[in-house]
Amino acid sequence: MKVVLQRVNKASVSINDHLFNKINKGYLLLVGIKDSDSSDDIDYLVRKITNLRIFEDDNGKTNLNLSSVNGEILSISQFTLYANTKHGNRPSFVDAGEPNFASEMYDSFNQKLLDAGNSVKTGQFGADMQIDLQNDGPFTIVFDTENN
Repeated sequence: MKVVLQRVNKASVSINDHLFNKINKGYLLLVGIKDSDSSDDIDYLVRKITNLRIFEDDNGKTNLNLSSVNGEILSISQFTLYANTKHGNRPSFVDAGEPNFASEMYDSFNQKLLDAGNSVKTGQFGADMQIDLQNDGPFTIVFDTENN
């Protein structure tokens, strides 16, 4: 699995020009899944994301996790994280997970984030979505379970 995490002051997702979900301070997650991913990958990412300390404390040090700042998560499925651009100018997405499997894994990932005590909102799997965000920092981290 690949997850691009952006620390945000706010973020929203719209579908067909209608607001679908929004969050205030927290994380925008772009989530990519491939067919070889497993529940172990989900568990690893949920643990890392839930406990990640990238919010500033009173001394300006990044010592606080998401729950310490009452933050929220906006989780967006993003098969294009598995784009292969090695040959030619048109990306190939053959490494992205088969849609039914990827959808189930995405749902499981979001449920486990919820079970870990996070406030989680999502986009719609497979939809053409427009994402608006105000990046905080900017602070962006890429997780790849193949390289953890």
